[in-house]
Amino acid sequence: MEALVGFLNTIFWNYILIYGLLGVGVFFTIRLGFIQFRHFGELFRVIVGSRKTDAAGISPFQALMVSLASRVGTGNLAGVAVALYLGGAGAIFWMWLVALVGMATAYAESSLGQLYKTTNEDGEYRGGPAFYIARGLKANWAAALFSVALILSFGLVFNAVQANSIAGAVEGAFGIPQVVTGITIAVIAGVVIFGGIRQIARVAGFLVPIMAIAYVLLACIVLVMNITEVPGMLVLIIKSAFGFEEAAGGVAGGLMAAMLNGVKRGLFSNEAGMGSVPNIAACATPRPHHPSSQGFVQALGVFIDTIVICTATALIILLSGAFEPGSGLTGIELTQAALEEHIGAAGGYFIAIAIFFFAFTSIIGNYSYAENALTYLGLAGRTGVTILRSILLLMVVWGSVQTVETVFNTADASMGLMATINLIAIVLLSGTVVKLTRDYFTQKAAGTEPRFDGADYPELADKIETSIWKRLDA
Repeated sequence: MEALVGFLNTIFWNYILIYGLLGVGVFFTIRLGFIQFRHFGELFRVIVGSRKTDAAGISPFQALMVSLASRVGTGNLAGVAVALYLGGAGAIFWMWLVALVGMATAYAESSLGQLYKTTNEDGEYRGGPAFYIARGLKANWAAALFSVALILSFGLVFNAVQANSIAGAVEGAFGIPQVVTGITIAVIAGVVIFGGIRQIARVAGFLVPIMAIAYVLLACIVLVMNITEVPGMLVLIIKSAFGFEEAAGGVAGGLMAAMLNGVKRGLFSNEAGMGSVPNIAACATPRPHHPSSQGFVQALGVFIDTIVICTATALIILLSGAFEPGSGLTGIELTQAALEEHIGAAGGYFIAIAIFFFAFTSIIGNYSYAENALTYLGLAGRTGVTILRSILLLMVVWGSVQTVETVFNTADASMGLMATINLIAIVLLSGTVVKLTRDYFTQKAAGTEPRFDGADYPELADKIETSIWKRLDA
């Protein structure tokens, strides 16, 4: 198993994704006219007043919170520490770059997820990459392969990753055995996910804003305490990214180590291009009623996740003095040690509590993605969903007692397969994304609220459910 995982990671990360993620992000950034920078304000406008929904979908705000629930977790606290340990301070620069160009990728994939969505037997919206691969590209085999990879990744492996970080942090702070923590998480998560996607959206909509704001406020306090050192650390990150600086985190491998680990941990954190977030984007009732509006919502999610929260973690660690390459201190334990340097023993307790809520919401958010994939495979009946939920909870317990290396390496392999399939698909469908974007801004320029009209897209007549959009406009 370790040999297979190692081989897959070599293929995906050394030859495909380290260039593919940046390349596709740059491709969409240029083809969409630097949309994430020129229309940055639109990312926020589509969220204002977006708490309204209908019987078929969740609100855009809830979709953002569920996507942030999945994004903001282990990658932001443990993943940043791993990137620093393996790639040096320069890895953070590559995380930034992946996020900035990844905002365009996230816009494209979530717009497509919204466009090609359908309704399930309960009349609720479902969609995602499997649907736009099957309908838009007529590649049912690729859609099925993607769905299986997503279920393995988000239904199984990623939740083991989240549980691993929670259990390690809780044991370090409070001395509670990891298996006890794993069982506790599984019980609490079960209560939420057995309530379905709407219940997940309600819980995420309550917890995510609270935990994110609390963490960023604490990071701001740390920055103020060390304000004179902050500019130097930012310069160090940039210099280290190109191999010009080996201090404070320089590791063997220089530029390639920084790039490889920054890209890997950046993708794991913000998920841009992976094909995960479009699954929840498709479940939303968009406001304005246009697929592009959900694209902007999820581009904002990438910005919040990496540029705001991951940067906060990186600076907490780099400013602490606790980071010593080769010491063996990495993952969530490094983040805890760093915050303890700033605010004392309370720092370790805070991180333990923060990772509990960050990773817990990731577990329930990840499940919502896996259920969408199950829907595409036609297995989302009561029995199929119950089996998925049960296996997910068992993986939570399993992950809580595994080593960090085993869990993270397996996550990297499954994530790599998903991302490869999705990146190819969205590039092939990029013409549709461009047309959607032009349509959206043409209507805004005319002074009207953008509305999607299937009649303007005759080439999609047999590929999308135009009745969904007619119902929204009624």
